[in-house]
Amino acid sequence: MEETFRKSMAWLHTWAGVVLGSVLFVVFWTGTLCVFDRELDRWMMPATRLPSAPAQLSLDSIARAVAPAVPARASQWRVDLPTERVPVLRFTYKAGADEVAPRQMDPVRHVFLPEQGTPGATGFLYPFHYGLQLKWLELGKWLVGAAGMAMLVLLVSGVIVHRKIFAQFFTFRPRKSLQRSALDLHNLTGVLALPFHFAITLSGLVIFITIYFPQAYQGAYGDGKGARVAFTAEAYGKFSRPKADAPGTLASLDAMAAHAEREWAGGRPYFVRVWHPGDANSYVELRRSYARDVTMNLDQIYFDAATGAILNRFEAAPVMSVQRFISGMHFIQFEHWLLRWLYFGAGLAGCVLIGTGFVVWLAARRARHAEKRLAGVRIVEGLAVGSMTGVIIATLAFLAANRLLPADAAYAGTDRAGLEVCTFHLAWIVAFVHAWVRGMRTWREQAWAICLLAAACVVLNAVTTGDHPLRAVAAGNLAVAGVDAMLLLLACTAAWAGSRAGDRDQGTIVMNR
Repeated sequence: MEETFRKSMAWLHTWAGVVLGSVLFVVFWTGTLCVFDRELDRWMMPATRLPSAPAQLSLDSIARAVAPAVPARASQWRVDLPTERVPVLRFTYKAGADEVAPRQMDPVRHVFLPEQGTPGATGFLYPFHYGLQLKWLELGKWLVGAAGMAMLVLLVSGVIVHRKIFAQFFTFRPRKSLQRSALDLHNLTGVLALPFHFAITLSGLVIFITIYFPQAYQGAYGDGKGARVAFTAEAYGKFSRPKADAPGTLASLDAMAAHAEREWAGGRPYFVRVWHPGDANSYVELRRSYARDVTMNLDQIYFDAATGAILNRFEAAPVMSVQRFISGMHFIQFEHWLLRWLYFGAGLAGCVLIGTGFVVWLAARRARHAEKRLAGVRIVEGLAVGSMTGVIIATLAFLAANRLLPADAAYAGTDRAGLEVCTFHLAWIVAFVHAWVRGMRTWREQAWAICLLAAACVVLNAVTTGDHPLRAVAAGNLAVAGVDAMLLLLACTAAWAGSRAGDRDQGTIVMNR
C-alpha cells in the first residue's frame, strides 16, 4: 500500500513538473533577478549612478523644485524619496485619466535627469515575474498561480517520493552520467532550499489572494465593484475629500514629516503625495518606510496642506498585518544585504532544481522515445530549452539592447523602451525555434550563446559608459560592479557547460569527463 502511494506521488511529481515546469523556471528566473532589480536599474540607467543621497533631505526644497513640472490640471503629484539602493528622487503626477511615466531627479542638485528610455528591471522584469505580460483577463497571473500551486505539489510529492532524502542531501556525483549527476543535483538543491522554496511559493500565492480566492473578502463585503472598493479601503487605507475649487496654500512639508516621525516613533516617510495641489482642500499623504522591517506596513498619515493638521491616519488591522508580513517575506524590500544574497542564491537553487528535473526526465526517456518514434521528448526538450537557456538569452539580449540602442531610437511607433522589450521577446522566440530545430545540440549551442552575450554586456557597459568593473569599484558604484561581476560569472559558467556538453550513448547528452 505504501509503495503504491509512493508510485502515485512519483507520477504526480513527474507530470506536474513536465506540464508547468517551463512557466516555473521563467517565474523563478525573473524572480531571482528581481532580488537585485534596483541594482539592475542602475546598470541600465547610467544617469542614476549617483553617490548615496544625504540622510536628511528637505521636502520643502523638493516641492519647490518639482512645482514647475506640475500642470495646473494635476489631481496629485508624488515624490518617492531616495533609499540605500535607489539614490534618486522619483517624481510622478496624475492629470486626468493619464498618469505620466516617472521622472528621476538628482536629490542634491534638484535637477531632473535625462530620460533614460528604458523600463529597467523594475519596469519590465518585475511585472513579468508575476504577470508574464499577459494582461487579458489577468491570464498571466492565473498561469503564474497555477505554476505556484504546481510547485507546492512538487515539493510535497518530492519529499514523499525520495525515501532517503536526507542521505541524498550528502550525495553528489558530478563525474557520473548526466542523468545520475543531474538527479543528485536535483535532490541536493531540493533539500537544501526546501524551506525557502515552500515559503516563497506560498507567499507569492497569498499576495494575490483576492484574485485566486475572491471569496475570502466577498463573504464579508459582498460581490461587485463597490464591495471590492470597500474592502480595499478598509484593508489598505483610503482617505479623500473633494476639491473646494478655491485657491489654497501649502504649509511646510518638513514640519509634517517631522510630525509623522514622532507619530511613528522614529519611522520615516518613503514618499510624499500632495492631493489637489493649489486647492483650498488640498491635503498631503505620507507613508512610513519599511526599509528596516520585514512587514510592508501600511502606515499612512494625511495632513491638511494649508495648516499641517492631521486629517486621518491609518494602520493595518491584525489580519492585514499578517498578509503584509508574508508579502514582505516575498518582496524583500527591507535593507539587509546578507539576506538579499541568500534569497538570490536560493532563487538560483530553485532554477537548478527545475532545470535538473527536466534533464532527468529527458535522459530517462530519450532512447525509449526514439525507439518507439514518439515525439514526447522533442516537445518537452523544446519547451525545456526555450524556457531555460532561452529565457536567459532573452534577458541578456534585453540588457545588450539597453546598451546598444541610440537614445532617440524608435521604430514603427515603438519608442526606445518598447524596442528593448521587443528585443527580449524576439530573442526568446528565436531561442524556442532554435530548440525545436536543433534538438539535443541546442543545449551546447545556447550555452555558448549565453557565454558570448553575457561577456558582450560587460564590454558594452564599459564602452558606452566607461564604467568597467574596476572603475565602478573604485568609484564606489558597487551596484554596477556587482551586475558586471554576475554577468562574468554567468559567462564562465555557460562556457564550462558548453565545453563539457557532448553526445554519447545513443544520443543521450552526458557530461564529458
